[in-house]
Amino acid sequence: MSADTVSRLIAEHLADWQAGWSMGAFGALAEFHQDDGEPAVVDDRPGLTRATARGAIRFDPAVAATLVPLAYETLSPRPQRWSHAVALCLPAADAAGAGRAVLSELGPDAAAIRPQDRAAILFDMGLALGNCDFCIRTADPALIDALRAACGRSLFDPGNPAMAAILAAHPHRVAVTRAGRAEVFQKIGGPDTGGVSPAGPHSHVLPRLLASGRTHTANTPIPPGMVPIAFLHPGNPVIGPLGEDRPFDAGLHARFQALLSRHGVPTLLAVKQQAEAALRTGDGPERFAAPDGRHERAALRVTLRQHERLAEQDGDRALLQRVRAWRTAFDAMRPADDADDTDDDAPGHAPA
Repeated sequence: MSADTVSRLIAEHLADWQAGWSMGAFGALAEFHQDDGEPAVVDDRPGLTRATARGAIRFDPAVAATLVPLAYETLSPRPQRWSHAVALCLPAADAAGAGRAVLSELGPDAAAIRPQDRAAILFDMGLALGNCDFCIRTADPALIDALRAACGRSLFDPGNPAMAAILAAHPHRVAVTRAGRAEVFQKIGGPDTGGVSPAGPHSHVLPRLLASGRTHTANTPIPPGMVPIAFLHPGNPVIGPLGEDRPFDAGLHARFQALLSRHGVPTLLAVKQQAEAALRTGDGPERFAAPDGRHERAALRVTLRQHERLAEQDGDRALLQRVRAWRTAFDAMRPADDADDTDDDAPGHAPA
């Protein structure tokens, strides 16, 4: 892979309003999203930086050239859908952040993407993440005083008032990684936002998930020794920007399949290709051996969901009947250890 491949991938998708981004870990994420036609307040394609009035993202071009892209697909809990993404990874030794386990003041945020944010004070939330320093940034004197009084303690200590102060004040959230940073300027999802995350850039800090200590969900097929630093979420052909169902978009599907063919996991691509070949030749599910491995089984089931949508779009009744027979067979054959093989594909948003 040439050194500029990932940089070009990032630059192209920064300008694509249908693509979203996230940085963080399992249980703590900062997400950057744009609306169609939303103006950029910073648009530096060579510097791999984009900001709107609601959030921002920046990749260090020198580090971006070393990132390893891994395209993959995952099952949705809703049987008619699937998710997809490109994980941007580094070797574990190169991915580690500071790993602070207590609230810590870091001083003025001189690296802030927008100039007007650089005098505000950055605090590491102390989430002890393996691949990200998850921070908050504020110029509010009252919140700064409250946070300084709590420095050196875990935000989750019983009786620590700092988290309540954060939720009330809605400071910026800043996820800092070895590859760059994502910044969220909008309010924190909660009582002030109707109990859901706002549309566009938003963040999640979920203690129950943080307790796992993972950098990513177990359904993401990251190779051993590699750690995701950021995720690109290209436009999804069946899921809209707020997690709602959308009519199947064959163009978005084809665009991601091209990414998958270039940056996918070879063993998972092989499962997809074998299933597609069997469907084309008219084989029944009884002639196809269920693959070994959780990710391989998920790849087969995602492929069948996709081909059901494609057959519906094309009006191919014979193929549709065949795909549905395969789906019935392989959805029913799930082993017990695949019980948690789906992820929420719209965390923090109201159900569609």
